[in-house]
Amino acid sequence: MKAPLPPNEAQRLKALRSYDVLDTPPDASLDDLTRLAAQLCETPIALISLIDETRQWFKSRVGLDVSETPRELSFCSHTILETGVVLEVNDARNDARFADNALVISDPNIQFYAGASLITHDGHALGTICVIDRTPRQLTAAQTAALRVLSRLVVTQLELHRRGIELKAEAGKRELAEALLRQTEEEKDRLLALGEKSRLALLSVLEDEQQTGRDLRATEERFRQLAENIQEVFWINDPASGRVLYVSPAYEKIWGRTCASLYESPRTWLDAVHPDDRERVMHALETRLTSGEYDETYRILRADGTVHWIHDRGFPVLDESGEVTRVVGTAEDITEQRHLETQFRQSQKMEAIGQLAGGVAHDFNNILAAIMMQAELALTVTNPPPETRELIEDIKAATDRAANLTRQLLAFSRRQVIQPRQLDLNEIVTSLTNMLQRIVGEDVHLQLNLHSRPLITRADSGMLDQVLLNLVVNARDAMPGGGRLFINTGEKTFSEEEASSIPDASAGRHVWLSVADTGCGIPPECMARIFEPFFTTKDPGKGTGLGLATVFGIIKQHGGAISLESKVGTGTTFQIFLRATDAARLEVEAPAERPKPRGGTETILLVEDERAVRRLTRVVLERVGYNVLEASHGVEAMEVWDKHHASIDLLFTDMVMPNGISGRELASLMHARNPGLRVIFTSGYTPEMAGKELSLKEGQNFIQKPTTPALLLETVRRCLDV
Repeated sequence: MKAPLPPNEAQRLKALRSYDVLDTPPDASLDDLTRLAAQLCETPIALISLIDETRQWFKSRVGLDVSETPRELSFCSHTILETGVVLEVNDARNDARFADNALVISDPNIQFYAGASLITHDGHALGTICVIDRTPRQLTAAQTAALRVLSRLVVTQLELHRRGIELKAEAGKRELAEALLRQTEEEKDRLLALGEKSRLALLSVLEDEQQTGRDLRATEERFRQLAENIQEVFWINDPASGRVLYVSPAYEKIWGRTCASLYESPRTWLDAVHPDDRERVMHALETRLTSGEYDETYRILRADGTVHWIHDRGFPVLDESGEVTRVVGTAEDITEQRHLETQFRQSQKMEAIGQLAGGVAHDFNNILAAIMMQAELALTVTNPPPETRELIEDIKAATDRAANLTRQLLAFSRRQVIQPRQLDLNEIVTSLTNMLQRIVGEDVHLQLNLHSRPLITRADSGMLDQVLLNLVVNARDAMPGGGRLFINTGEKTFSEEEASSIPDASAGRHVWLSVADTGCGIPPECMARIFEPFFTTKDPGKGTGLGLATVFGIIKQHGGAISLESKVGTGTTFQIFLRATDAARLEVEAPAERPKPRGGTETILLVEDERAVRRLTRVVLERVGYNVLEASHGVEAMEVWDKHHASIDLLFTDMVMPNGISGRELASLMHARNPGLRVIFTSGYTPEMAGKELSLKEGQNFIQKPTTPALLLETVRRCLDV
């Protein structure tokens, strides 16, 4: 595009001719300035051009062979229109003024141009000093300033040239002319020296600028690496305008939204904040963002429907006057941390409940011990009335059921070791049917499909009860609006290939139990974690995440396997497999009637803090001939020992007693005085819980309460006869 003529074109051309510089030989001082321009601006081409009516003529040039070009192609003819401004064309191909210029699309292929006008003292633009490159680029601020200074130095050289001409014309005598010329030369030398100083100063400024640029780029690179690799969102905000000046890429990962959308609409991140938290967060932004007290924890709802917890903090940046110019902050995804905190609180709660359950079971077992012994002793009365015997049998049966309940409490509190026996899987289901129907409620139809033959396996009946109850409760919760629940049993023989398709399964004959529902199903992404402790698909507060984990642990303890099939919207089926055993072995292993236990004449020191249990235990022992010394706690027992230690053959002591001496400590004190003393411990806890440091074995040196007189006497006799 051809540039228009300047408004004072006639005066400008007259001023240009007054310098008498067009078509003159090269000037060394101007060539120095041209080379300096190329050096400072780091370009291959630099020119000093003068523009007349038809052309731009190059008084000095570096990197270009031609001496002039037509004015209509001249970049400089555009430059002289904007006096006092450096015209910079960063990419001529994309500039409408020059895109079709022959100097752009052909040799010398100008892509970058920057020029400063040569302005005389009376305001006329004679031409330019310019720099040119064949690739797009941009000047730094220091390079732009240098180009302006160089334009003024070029004008100075032109003024010197014109002044020399004027002096020669005015001088009437050679001596005066020579003197004036010498003066001019001296002034020229002075100006050249000044130019050299300016050049050195400009070089120094440029070097400083270049070093500063390198330092800045290095700092920016370190910042970029830090911001783009930390997992937290790093953000910078302008409090005056509310604009987001920077947000790190972690925003896209955590919020699930693009950084570009946040730059465009700075408050869109608030749209994701949970409605229950949004008002609080907005209030904090309005009142505390610029005070340094913005520190909020809130939830966000991602586009995929998941909820994430965010810890967001902001810190003000102050200028020299103390005004807030920026707010910088970090937003951290603490979802996993919140889950761990919830799990920790849940585990603490379960531990507290477990300790409470264990304590209740222990105390309850002491009560049951007295009831069971009294019932057993009552049955030894000769020829009691049938009605009386039946009532006593009912008391004994109720006591057995209560003892089974306490065993479950103890198992809940401390993972009681399994007590396997031969049992029929069908009987496990039928014995719980009434309870299961009450659990699922009236809006769930319960259907049993049991195998026609007994399904015999070796397992802990109490633990299998727990497995079935947990699976049924899980199925019920999956059908809040009602549905159908199927409990099936059967048997299956796995080949090696079939067993390999089910985790933990083994080849051979198995019995199986399945629980199937018509509920909501389990999402595929949750299937891999469904047996993890504390993992739950239920709403907060409606599940501990321990039910299926307990099922998995129990089946694994029994050496069994468990499979899972589920489809969202259709339902879920859990199927457990246990090793099958023969029914004949079940009959062989049925307990036989025990012979009447033998008594003896040995002396037994009985230490028990429960008065009723102590009295009944003494009655049972004395009825078969034993001599019994009794004490209610450890201190009293030591007093009895001091008087009768020579005659005591066996210490029968509770593990947990008042007054500071436990059963274990009491036995240790007495063993120190009589290493051959026989000891039997008793407790409402299991042997694993009662004395982990001791080798306690039920029926040998340990009796768990409640117990029967027969087992008590058998254990005492066995211990004394060893």
